[in-house]
Amino acid sequence: MMNELQYSSEEVASILKIIDDLNTLKDVDTILDRILSESRRLSHADAGSIFLVQGKELVFSYVQNDTLFDRGKGRAALYQNLTVPISHASIVGHVAMDREPIVIEDAYNLPEEVLYKFNTSFDEEYGYRTVSILTLPLLTIENRLVGVMQLINAKDKDNNIVPFDEHKQVFVSFFANNAAVTIERGIMNRELILRMMSMAELRDPAETGAHVQRVGAYSAEIYERWALNKDIDIKEIQANRDLIRLAAMLHDVGKVGIPDSILKKPGKLTDEEFDVIKKHTVYGARLFTSITSELDKMSLEIALNHHEKWAGGGYPGCVPELDDTDAPQSPPKQGEEIPLTARIVAVADVYDALSSRRSYKEAFDEEKVYEIIRENSGTHFDPEIVEAFFQITDVLKAIREKYQ
Repeated sequence: MMNELQYSSEEVASILKIIDDLNTLKDVDTILDRILSESRRLSHADAGSIFLVQGKELVFSYVQNDTLFDRGKGRAALYQNLTVPISHASIVGHVAMDREPIVIEDAYNLPEEVLYKFNTSFDEEYGYRTVSILTLPLLTIENRLVGVMQLINAKDKDNNIVPFDEHKQVFVSFFANNAAVTIERGIMNRELILRMMSMAELRDPAETGAHVQRVGAYSAEIYERWALNKDIDIKEIQANRDLIRLAAMLHDVGKVGIPDSILKKPGKLTDEEFDVIKKHTVYGARLFTSITSELDKMSLEIALNHHEKWAGGGYPGCVPELDDTDAPQSPPKQGEEIPLTARIVAVADVYDALSSRRSYKEAFDEEKVYEIIRENSGTHFDPEIVEAFFQITDVLKAIREKYQ
């Protein structure tokens, strides 16, 4: 079919170049963002979403909509807790069942004989009007179903909504199926980190999978808002966001080196015991000293520095030899001596700790949490990071609700 529709060598080369770029990404969210962006560009679609397979359901995993959201707005919609059964009842479920694309010219006028129905809830909630739809299964080379992608409202050069033409349908399908393997790899990367963190969870009940998922997502969103405030190039934002989401999840992995008698002590720690707890930053950093990638480098700087404070007074300070945790240490870092990524995770980690119930405390109410973070701007926290934090509180709340 590719030959029948006479795809140019330039078109095929452009697809292969995008796939090469996808192979440099690590985290599944960044991969989904790029796949959806490129698919919409190739098909001139106004909006789209991706659902990933989880058991017998499709889990809503990514959304974009040029009419409703720019890159800095509407990101809370990314963290909706929405699942759809893999069945013939819905469009995406039907595509997952049959593993064949569906092309719809008018979502509100489906043929009577079809089994599936169009769900109008998104249009009703956001005041949108869905017309043309292209829904594709995301299949690997081995024919494994990874998910379903739905593109909405193709547009012509005059911005009129039109049906998806055949050329674009097959071109996007070719791209999506070649990109599906990168989604699998992104899922595996995140699962690997969650398995690593399950070791810490066995040692410290506060280090749950939900906690590290939240801190990773908070950090990625705070970074993006900070970077947009700084007018940083979108490709650089995507690359750094890709890494910080995963590296932030590993911020406390060094707790595996802390004795249970201290880590699980129910009462107040002595000064000597707290000095031992502080070493988790160095233990975590030591895991990444054989740096083979940017992810290793970022994981090291976050693990080591996320308890430093903007005005000083944090820990562990400058550690001359990571292999010797008892070596004399320089004074704590402060200001921009602390890596940007660690300054971001410092806010994300404290926000989650304050917002979450622990065995020794209830969750603080929202206004109290915000008050504490404001009060610590310029002392514990970088003021620019705090500013970015307060610009996206709706997104942070959506993340908290998603990862309970």
